[in-house]
Amino acid sequence: MSGNTLSAPLASAHRGARLAPAALLRNAGSRLLPWLLPLALLALWQLGASQGWISPQVLPSPHFVWLTLQDLYSSGDLWLNVQASMQRVLVGFAAGSVLGLALGAAMGLWRPLEAYILPTFNALVQIPVLAWLPFVLLLVGIGEPLKYILIAKAALVPVTLNTLQGFRQTPASLLEVARVYGYTRRQQVLEVVLPHALPTLFTGLRLGFTKAWLSLVVVELVASSEGLGYLIVYGRQLFQLDLVMAAVIVVGAIGYAIDKLLDLAEARAGGGQAATRLGAASTGARA
Repeated sequence: MSGNTLSAPLASAHRGARLAPAALLRNAGSRLLPWLLPLALLALWQLGASQGWISPQVLPSPHFVWLTLQDLYSSGDLWLNVQASMQRVLVGFAAGSVLGLALGAAMGLWRPLEAYILPTFNALVQIPVLAWLPFVLLLVGIGEPLKYILIAKAALVPVTLNTLQGFRQTPASLLEVARVYGYTRRQQVLEVVLPHALPTLFTGLRLGFTKAWLSLVVVELVASSEGLGYLIVYGRQLFQLDLVMAAVIVVGAIGYAIDKLLDLAEARAGGGQAATRLGAASTGARA
């Protein structure tokens, strides 16, 4: 009997040892899978350039674009333009996010305000950023405020709508339990509504940054003398498509990196302790 008792853990350990390499391979495969398509496109791009299938005047080779990136980095031009773009998008995104969080929370907590504002807000949402450009240009000129306002408008929309949705999705049973426990209105908002709204709020911020980043490039393409969008325009005017592709790659890389950071922050956002405690109490009360 003791032999059977000892053999069971040993057999389990052997099975675990056999399964470990397979699990590692599956894990490695899942991590590499998202990179297969970009690497395949890069290889196809290089093959087409080296075989002469693609004219270098239409699409320079990846090696040539890489050399252009190195030149931009070594000369300091890359950092100067990235810095200009990041300053614009962060200021505009911060302004649009603060206003969107405040407006969405106000409408979510006070239904009469939603009835007054939301229809007009939804109508204004349908107007694209570029359509606002002539109007804002007349108001503030072609300087930095123009870019900040248009970027803020782009971020405002998803942040506001997701904040409103987040504040409205708190289960009524939790609010009822909070009132039974004697929570004030302020405590209900801070300890029940807000923790439940956090994941949706982070989704709105993530979408807001995506919209702000896209609007930044569009605004810099139209009216700017520095920034990543300006590099794209400058390269196009000089027919330096290697410069255009280098700037496009930097735009995509920075946008992807910041989106992953926001995704990580969103994954860490969850229901608060008070909301969890009240949820347990509500479940116990129903039982």
